[in-house]
Amino acid sequence: MRIVRYAVGGVRHYGELEYGDARIARFEGDPFTGLSPTGHIDEVGDVVLLSPVEKPRIFGFAYNYASHVDETDREIPDVPVCFMKPSTAVVGPGDAIVYPADGEIVHFEGELVVVIGKEARHVKPSEAHEYVLGYTCGNDVSDRVVQRKESAFGTLLIGKGQDTFAPLGPVLATGLDPSDLALTTRLNGTVVQSASTADLLLTVPGIIGYLSRHLTLLPGDVIMTGTPSGVGPIRPGDVVEVEIEGIGVLRNPVVAESR
Repeated sequence: MRIVRYAVGGVRHYGELEYGDARIARFEGDPFTGLSPTGHIDEVGDVVLLSPVEKPRIFGFAYNYASHVDETDREIPDVPVCFMKPSTAVVGPGDAIVYPADGEIVHFEGELVVVIGKEARHVKPSEAHEYVLGYTCGNDVSDRVVQRKESAFGTLLIGKGQDTFAPLGPVLATGLDPSDLALTTRLNGTVVQSASTADLLLTVPGIIGYLSRHLTLLPGDVIMTGTPSGVGPIRPGDVVEVEIEGIGVLRNPVVAESR
């Protein structure tokens, strides 16, 4: 299934994208407690697509592709490097990434995102798929100047967590095998990242096993699995697209912050 979260006339719904991606079969309920068809069909052109998950906890993994480690001139870490983004960083497909008024170097990072479907603690990697609801595209937008200053003192929040710095979407795809999905990021139509999730250093099952060994994962949590090489700067006026095989294209314009 390719589940979408969307609004019609200000009312929010979940539905399944079908009919050549032109229509949405509306559901009652939500993916975490159960969905049931209503029989109502919405035209995609009549709705506003939202982020697939509302106000999630966001876990991020840094340096999880060897190619990205190489381009940052670092060593592959001995342990997974994790961070969190606030739920207020989330925006949906088509929403603007706001370039901070005092920003100097802000980068895109296209990533596969895991959405947890049920509470998970001490999960074996071999059983991790049982706790995954589905997958979506993500962009781990990062203010490098702030990030580097924070990282020098062992913290990481503002550089990764500003409002609009976590675009997600366009759909929540269920039933995918995350082990070898093509990931492509385009900046203003030009391919800037091209990789496969087969290149993840810590795989999706390993990520879930690692996190759940140390803390409880909850339904609706999202995990940004890391970005491959090719990250680079964005500026107001740009358009960033993250495309992942079996999921679709997450497209977001970049606009200047107004104060």
